[in-house]
Amino acid sequence: MNSPQPPARKLSLGVIFLTLYIDLVGFSIIFPLLPDLLHHYLSTEGHSGLLGYLYSASVSAAHLVGNKEGYAEVLFGGVVASLFSVLQFLLSPFWGGLSDRRGRRPVLLWTVAGTAFGYLVWVFSGSFWLFVVSRAIGGIFGGNISVATAAVADVTSRQERTKAMGLVGAAFGLGLVTGPMIGALAMRFNPLAHCTAFGLNVFSFPALLSLILSLINVIWIARRFAEPLDQAHRQRMSSERIRNPLKAIYFLSDPIVRRINLISFIHSLAFVSLEVTLTYLAADRFHYNAKQNGMLLAFLGVCSILTQGVLVRRLLKPSNENTVLATGLAIEMLGLLGIAFAFSSWLLYLGIALAAVGAGFVNPSTSGLISLHSSPAEQGKAIGVFRSLGALARAITPIVAGLVYWSFSALSLYVAGAVVALVAFTLAVQLPKPVR
Repeated sequence: MNSPQPPARKLSLGVIFLTLYIDLVGFSIIFPLLPDLLHHYLSTEGHSGLLGYLYSASVSAAHLVGNKEGYAEVLFGGVVASLFSVLQFLLSPFWGGLSDRRGRRPVLLWTVAGTAFGYLVWVFSGSFWLFVVSRAIGGIFGGNISVATAAVADVTSRQERTKAMGLVGAAFGLGLVTGPMIGALAMRFNPLAHCTAFGLNVFSFPALLSLILSLINVIWIARRFAEPLDQAHRQRMSSERIRNPLKAIYFLSDPIVRRINLISFIHSLAFVSLEVTLTYLAADRFHYNAKQNGMLLAFLGVCSILTQGVLVRRLLKPSNENTVLATGLAIEMLGLLGIAFAFSSWLLYLGIALAAVGAGFVNPSTSGLISLHSSPAEQGKAIGVFRSLGALARAITPIVAGLVYWSFSALSLYVAGAVVALVAFTLAVQLPKPVR
């Protein structure tokens, strides 16, 4: 007589939260290291090859804006980061659509394992071209965030969808605060600092930490991430293929979803401009040092985490996603104007708080609206497109924002960001409410 099978374990939001958090900690360890990476490879390889070409192009661009101090390094870092984001832009819809057909769990395992392989290459990247290969691999397999976010839509009701997306944003913010701290500490207490065998270098230890975190995540997903999609769902989607990721973005069938994606993209242009130039503004205007800038970024991250993890959930009880979205864009616009005209540190912090709170309202409300206006069978593809456009914004904004900042002024950039947020606000107030 066969014993009854135990009921299948259901996927919980806590499991998804930890999956995202571990992934984003490993992903962001590299953030504080990019300027030093450039100087390291220049000192070991000189100004020849791919590195020399990219650096020469960065120097030439710096000359165009008056050869402002440090801009060549900033532009170089933006170009390297853009490689990762461009590949995410191209492939996130593919991974999201594939997870609709094959299931969230296997695609998440593939993408996280691929990310781990990218970190493994980084560990042994004694040359610049190997480092670029490692970033390319990471970008190719960077669909794990969109797949995990789609899983949130699978396990929540329509009424609770946007609140749950707030937890996704909180995991995102917490990971992006923790990772850079670990990266900085890894460089300070670095047991591999003087190892040069097999391509090991001064950055191999933080790379190793990112690798370890990804392997832990693979084990965690394999053991605890239960598949949220049933077989019937996957069979319905089996005939669909995303052969052209650009078509998936630009030819979305629902005009409301297209508009929400446009709003999110425009918002990202404004807020990413803040993220990539804030420390330079603080240094130029208030003479902040590295420690003070670190505290500034930590404050930005904490505001974002509290907003998405706590405030959004409470605000959605008496309100709805459309109101939260419009309110967030209005607050973000005020924050950007506050930073633009800040003449003291406390006004700078106030502007940052407003901008972070506003963005914290926008991110979960847009992802929630995308999910609510998309069919249950296409959650992975819809969220993949949404994340893809966010990656596109992160690919182009560092370079464009840097050019505006160094060619004109911080005031011009942040006023322009506020205008961009106003455009997104105008589009947001015209959105219809989703059907519950």
